[in-house]
Amino acid sequence: MQPSLNVDEVLEKIVAKDPRYTREAYFFVREALDYTQKIALKSTKGEFRHVTGQELLGGIRQFALEQFGPMTLTVLDEWGVRRCEDFGELVFNMVDNSLLGKTETDSREDFKGGYDFEEAFRRPFLPKSRLRVAEPDAKPASS
Repeated sequence: MQPSLNVDEVLEKIVAKDPRYTREAYFFVREALDYTQKIALKSTKGEFRHVTGQELLGGIRQFALEQFGPMTLTVLDEWGVRRCEDFGELVFNMVDNSLLGKTETDSREDFKGGYDFEEAFRRPFLPKSRLRVAEPDAKPASS
């Protein structure tokens, strides 16, 4: 029988091996996964199911905005997380160290092309006046 994992010790080893991300980033991803699974449980009327990388990215976005509001980009940047692919790296660092599980079809590729961080984390807090798209002047082409 394998002894239970000490999460703090495992994270210490992960951060020592891959210092791109802080311990806080790993704890956040774990909490965001729990948050996303709760959302998935509601949609399946209480039936547990695996969440995909894209679903996790959506849950991470919602959870981050709820937790950090307009400071989300700053917090993520402080943790070394600057794009959706970074979330994939965090997840798979935890998978590789038995802190998370995966299916045969899960891969780091699932986190590519998720969303633009500026759009996802800054735009919700911009004043409405800054959200209007400036229309180009409608000038007739000269002949």
